[in-house]
Amino acid sequence: MATSGGRQTPKRGRETEGRLRSNTDSAIHAVVSSFDNIDLESSAHKAKLYELFALIEKEFDALHAENTALRLQSNTDRSGFDTPITNTNAESYAHSDLSFKTTSKKTGAQMRQKWKTAFGRPPGKLVNSLKVGAGVDRSKYSFARYYEGHQDGVWHVAATSNFVTALVGSASADQTAKIWSADSGQCLLNYTGHSGSVNSITFHPDSTNYNTDQLTVLTASGDKTAHIWKTVPQAHVTAGIIGSSEDDVDTTSVKGEVENEAEAPTSTVPVVLRQPLVRLTGHTGVVISSEWLVGGDQILTASWDRTANIYDAENGKILNTLTGHDQELTHCNAHSTQKLVATASKDYTFRLWDFRETIQSVAVFQGHNDAVTSVVFSSTHHIISGSDDRTVKVWDLRNMRSPISAMRLSSPVNRLAVSHKYNLIAIPLDSRHICIYDFQGIRITRLPRANGRCHRRMVCSAAWLSDNTMNNLFTSSFDKQIIGWKVSLGKN
Repeated sequence: MATSGGRQTPKRGRETEGRLRSNTDSAIHAVVSSFDNIDLESSAHKAKLYELFALIEKEFDALHAENTALRLQSNTDRSGFDTPITNTNAESYAHSDLSFKTTSKKTGAQMRQKWKTAFGRPPGKLVNSLKVGAGVDRSKYSFARYYEGHQDGVWHVAATSNFVTALVGSASADQTAKIWSADSGQCLLNYTGHSGSVNSITFHPDSTNYNTDQLTVLTASGDKTAHIWKTVPQAHVTAGIIGSSEDDVDTTSVKGEVENEAEAPTSTVPVVLRQPLVRLTGHTGVVISSEWLVGGDQILTASWDRTANIYDAENGKILNTLTGHDQELTHCNAHSTQKLVATASKDYTFRLWDFRETIQSVAVFQGHNDAVTSVVFSSTHHIISGSDDRTVKVWDLRNMRSPISAMRLSSPVNRLAVSHKYNLIAIPLDSRHICIYDFQGIRITRLPRANGRCHRRMVCSAAWLSDNTMNNLFTSSFDKQIIGWKVSLGKN
């Protein structure tokens, strides 16, 4: 039987069931007649065949009885519109005993009158009585713009506002990474240094080890490497001259040849960067995720070879290899202020690595029933995990015995994002939805899908940009699109 919002719904009406039973009986007689024309070895075969058909008919009778009971129960539920339905009431409806009853014409007339009364009320009251969390102002959560240009699915998206203009980064299966203007939607840079699918992109956390006028980017790829490369955000807006060196930049990507900086056009055609500043090697499988460690002088990578590596960001040397997962890694993340690292895997677990002491420690958490696809730290003492088992769980780092809240979704979860300022979780799903929850497990909203302004295939990742005014949530999908959303943060 189907379940919707904690309430049970009949599968078919009486007329449909009658037609199905009639058609089934005809089919049974036709099959039996065809077998009668066959010279069976013994009458025992016929007896067995009729016995099987009798069992099938009993199953249809049971289904008919169950649907009748559900229909009667549904009529009973509908008669209670005067009382708003809460979560507690919905559960009592869902688990109540079903019994056979016949409804009189008087009861039917009363039910119809209840419907007329209910639909005669103002729409807001009716919706609020039927759906928990309804009545949310949808204008607070709206589509802002598309970012178009990738030729294949976009696996990952990141955002930063540490520079003159807010920037969005994207990593795609088309073997490129791109930098976009968050506000205008223009593609500013196209990085083509990888020879495989680019699986993740991360901006440097603005460490003092790097020049603040340069944006340093980390990408991970299916070519078994991770790359560090640089760009100058201010130049994006003006001449478009960017890159690690002059030889690395394809200036022909700008319309016409630029002879000097004064004559550089303000074209929106992106500059192409071909070479990395540092190439990180050592994995024997796809590098699925990468992350800057606190301070920005070390890098964490997660690979399908079941290991995670820690690199020196300056020279690319491997400083440590984290082993222990039984299957491929799917994601990695680092705490923004503490020397804590988390890795997620298809082995149904995520691991918490603690480097705050001289001797590193590791803890294994088995809170999911399927592959853990995402694990993200908050800026304080929480860690959030998402899984293919259609759940997202919030854990307290001070007591990891059990999650403090759990969210059950309608579809497997991909790379979620945490708004560190407002403690909100953006959850991208295989079902093309993006849901937003708080740390207590309360759903704030599901981003609208009206007028075709939505993703058409599974949503792969999400990223917050809390300080931006035009759009502050970005999502990427295997439909080759990136979407910017305007989400009202703070008090909802």
